[in-house]
Amino acid sequence: MAETAKTPGKSRKKPAAKAPAPADLPSWGDLARRGLFWARRGAILAAAAFFLFLILGVFINPRLTPYLTFETLRRGGIERNWVAIRDMAPEVPRSFVAAEDANFCYHWGFDMKAIRAAIDQGAGRGASTISQQVTKNVFLWQGRSWLRKALEGVMTPMVELVWTKRRILEVYLNVAETGPGIFGVDAAARHYFGVPAGKLSPDQAARIAAILPDPEGRNPAKGSGYLRARAAQIRSGADTIEADGRAACFED
Repeated sequence: MAETAKTPGKSRKKPAAKAPAPADLPSWGDLARRGLFWARRGAILAAAAFFLFLILGVFINPRLTPYLTFETLRRGGIERNWVAIRDMAPEVPRSFVAAEDANFCYHWGFDMKAIRAAIDQGAGRGASTISQQVTKNVFLWQGRSWLRKALEGVMTPMVELVWTKRRILEVYLNVAETGPGIFGVDAAARHYFGVPAGKLSPDQAARIAAILPDPEGRNPAKGSGYLRARAAQIRSGADTIEADGRAACFED
C-alpha cells in the first residue's frame, strides 16, 4: 500500500511576548515623602524608648549606657561599682554639687545665671548642670555637636520632671567618669584611696570631685598644688551649701 505524501504546511510562529512596561521610577517628591514618613516613625520610636527608660530609671539603676558600653569595649573593661547615695559619705554629694553645680537644688535643669555668666566671659565650660550631664551620660553620646546639644536641651527638663533631685544626683555619682576607665565615686574611692564611698573623708571626697572636668589627667591621690587648692575650695563650698540650705533637695 503506497504511503500518501503529506504536503508540508507553513509553520506558524507564536507572537513574541511583549516586554513588560518599565515601572515608573519614584519622583523626588515621593522619595522625600517616604523619607519624612520613616524619619517621623524613627523619631516616635526614639521618643517612646526614651520615656520608657526614663520611667524605668526611677526604679532601676541605669548600669548600661552608650558611653559605658563604648568605653568597656574600647578598654576591654572598666572599674565601676553602683552605690546608693544613702551609702555614701554625706560629704560626697555635697562636694560634687559644690564643684559642678552649686545651685543644683534651685534650677529646673538649666542654671540661667551660669549660662549668662559663661556667655559674658566667653567660657566654654561652667554652665552645664548636673542634670544636663546626667542626661548626656545616660541617654546620649559624648562629643560636641549641635544635634546632641539640641536633644540634651529637650530631654533635660523631662529628666527633671520625672526623676527627683536626689535620684538625678545619685545617678550622676555613679556614672560620672572619675579616672581612666573609672566610673562612679565608689570605684574612684577604692582605686585611689582603698576605701568604699561610705568611708571617704571630707578631704578625699573633695579631691575626687576636684579632678573634674579632667578625670584622665588628674590624680586625686597624688594631689598637685592646683588640685589641693581646688579641693580646699570645694570643701569650703560643700560646707556653705549645707549651711545655707542648698543641699536640702538631696539630703535626708
